Amino acid sequence: MDEIKDLVDKHLAPSMAKDHPNLPVDKEEGHYYYGKDGRKYLDFTSGIATTNVGHRHPKVVEAIKQGADELTHGPSGVIMYDSILELSKRLAEILPGDLDCFFYGNSGAEAVEGALKLARHVTDRPYVVSFLGGFHGRSMGALSVSTSKSKYRKHQPVNGTYQLPYADPEAEDPVAELNHHAEQLFKYQVAPEEVAAFIVEPVLGEGGYVVPPAAWLKRVRELCDEHGILLIFDEVQTGFGRTGEWFASHTFGVTPDVMAIAKGIASGLPLSATVASRELMQQWPLGSHATTFGGNPIACHAANAVLDVIEEEDLLSNTKEQGNYAYEQLLRIKEKYPEIGRVRALGLMIGIEMLDPDTGEPSSDVLFECLDRALEKGVLFYFGGNQTEIMRMIPPLTITKEEIDQGLALLEETLKERKHS
Repeated sequence: MDEIKDLVDKHLAPSMAKDHPNLPVDKEEGHYYYGKDGRKYLDFTSGIATTNVGHRHPKVVEAIKQGADELTHGPSGVIMYDSILELSKRLAEILPGDLDCFFYGNSGAEAVEGALKLARHVTDRPYVVSFLGGFHGRSMGALSVSTSKSKYRKHQPVNGTYQLPYADPEAEDPVAELNHHAEQLFKYQVAPEEVAAFIVEPVLGEGGYVVPPAAWLKRVRELCDEHGILLIFDEVQTGFGRTGEWFASHTFGVTPDVMAIAKGIASGLPLSATVASRELMQQWPLGSHATTFGGNPIACHAANAVLDVIEEEDLLSNTKEQGNYAYEQLLRIKEKYPEIGRVRALGLMIGIEMLDPDTGEPSSDVLFECLDRALEKGVLFYFGGNQTEIMRMIPPLTITKEEIDQGLALLEETLKERKHS
């Protein structure tokens, strides 16, 4: 273990390799990581909402092998191949509205970059409005609309964007607050006719798993329509069944003009897409945006297999069932332990607010103590929130009731030990 730590310290950038908990592993399988210490760890992170069908699902592994037997690289456009065309046809069938045309990339940040460029190009407007607490990536365009933590923008001169407060689900009237803040924005900071797009996460991801009222998202849609502004949904984390529907757009009944999708699309292989209607996408001519690796043929094979698994194993239903069950169990645990504050959940996208039991205030110290103790017991959670106070529970959509019981029992043991320590 010391040798691994030495190599990490010597050769990997801290911004990449110093994430938590830095667990050395040899293998992944199903819902588990297998550590170099000989133990197995129940994974309640899904590679940060990516391996939605579980680690190394046999159907996905077979698709990757088949793809490697055919092509290892595109580049799409220079050549054309079946896996990218089949994937596009199938995605068009499950995406909301008329979102049926794709620009493929490798990461969520790339999908967001494409969405921002497309919106500015087709509207001929310079500015974009995002929402406080949103996370859209760390490349410069995506960073300009990311506000989940100020440290992500430190020393980076971002511009061309404005921000509105995200919905407060506990507010008396979130829609009225949105109307007020939008009116102030348009009155004092930027004219609506200069705004190309609003970009929003339908559920805050890194910002703390905040679930807005459907009426709030619908009002965002209306504001865009009233001013000829495009609406971009960043569904990088909410997509591919995570909320219990194919996309959060379906969950809330709101269809955007542009979507950014990634993470769960290919079960861990680098793949993403900027999605819009053919009418919008056709206004983006050759050369205005391009990629070498986007839409990799092996990744597209994997993505087609992911769609098969979600459909064949009815994972949308399982997500709703297990998500509701996990939420109920967490509310039961919350009643016994003052370290747990609010529990936010939509499908298997669950945020657990961690508090200092002495002050009742959000506490990153308590969070990381509980993360570490839970990991020692064999279950891996992740963190989030503006103050790093949210424990994220994002297991694969294939998770079972028994495994939820197992993982939450270990969390409860952690809280019980902390109470008596």
